[in-house]
Amino acid sequence: MNIQIKISKRPISYTKAINFMNKRVDDLKKNRNRELLWILEHPTSYTAGIRFNENEILDKKIKIIKTNRGGKITLHNPGQKIVYIVLNLNKRKKDIRKIVTMIENSIIEFLKFYKINGKPDKKNVGVWVNKKKIAAIGLRVSRWITYHGCSINICNDLSQYSKILPCGLNNQNVTSILNEKKIAIKDVNKKLLEVFTKNIKKI
Repeated sequence: MNIQIKISKRPISYTKAINFMNKRVDDLKKNRNRELLWILEHPTSYTAGIRFNENEILDKKIKIIKTNRGGKITLHNPGQKIVYIVLNLNKRKKDIRKIVTMIENSIIEFLKFYKINGKPDKKNVGVWVNKKKIAAIGLRVSRWITYHGCSINICNDLSQYSKILPCGLNNQNVTSILNEKKIAIKDVNKKLLEVFTKNIKKI
């Protein structure tokens, strides 16, 4: 699998990450670089996808970073893992729904390592645990190159969701691995890498 694996140990600013990813998309369009799987965290950031509404911002003092991904407004903060995936579907199957399903299945497999049963929702993209959202998915496609990816709540501060309506939903309906299981959470990057690399091979 000719894909670059990138794991960042320190938080990467949202803007810096997006600029890096946009450059990779442009390179792939010109066949100048490899696809990308990037696992990282962001400092506390509120980002708005192309379908967000202003009424989803409850605290008007927070800074909103507008982005070109699908979806609405969400939170990124320390303790939440981000998985960015840049894939060239010109060399794979041109099926966006299959990419979304692959990401959902990878998250569900990852949660099983911690004995948590995650489920997809037909009406709301993402992964849910006991009717609470534990992972959000947002993608963009440009000339059959998909980018952005997903965020998974591991041990982050869920109270920061109170400033928004995440993905347009009740901000009480969010959870994390630590919120579901009071356990030592180990080898997160290793486990994420394992499930995503395995499932990307099937695309």
